[in-house]
Amino acid sequence: MKEFVPVLRKTKLFSGVGEEEISTMLSCLGARMLTYKKGEYVLRQGERLSDILVLAKGSLHIQRDDYWGNRSILGQIGVGEIFGEAYVAPESGTLLNDVIAVEDSTVFFFDVKRVISTCSSACRFHTMVVQNLFFAISEKNRGLVQKLGCMSRRTTREKLISYLSEEAKKQNSASITIPFNRQQLADYLSVDRSAMSNELCKMRDDGLVRFEKNHFTLL
Repeated sequence: MKEFVPVLRKTKLFSGVGEEEISTMLSCLGARMLTYKKGEYVLRQGERLSDILVLAKGSLHIQRDDYWGNRSILGQIGVGEIFGEAYVAPESGTLLNDVIAVEDSTVFFFDVKRVISTCSSACRFHTMVVQNLFFAISEKNRGLVQKLGCMSRRTTREKLISYLSEEAKKQNSASITIPFNRQQLADYLSVDRSAMSNELCKMRDDGLVRFEKNHFTLL
């Protein structure tokens, strides 16, 4: 577990906390570390959750399959990101989506009651962790608002332009790399893959973008 302390230090939850303090706090926060192979479920729809999770290695997708097997990707979780916090309140109910490893991944589980309550030993940096959690949740809510704006677009082109524009702003560059392949991007935007690929080619012909695999340049 301690070999991931340098990684945890770079996460949003432990921003501003030193490695030595993080090592001390792992027990205080009831930390558990689990590893997952590509394709394995980290969380399943219908489960109950009492932990806040942090991805320390790999990549995860939040997704949902309907009765007929149609898949929608609701989000991507990168290293350092917090997830599961929306389901830890007493009245939150069960998980509405699945979380799946899209590559070999390592996840830390932190007991939410220990995170939000000052421990008996009064860890010096505990208050900072609670503050970081609040800021991280606020940032995620902003991301959800952005996705709602993207999904509210009527056409496939409008959805693509909205998504790519937001990624360019986030990465502060006109040349961006997105975390999805073509099928995953279609699932994320809730559009047909063939129609989306066709629209991308039209956008390229119209001089709006250049792309190769998951790398895009906005023109």
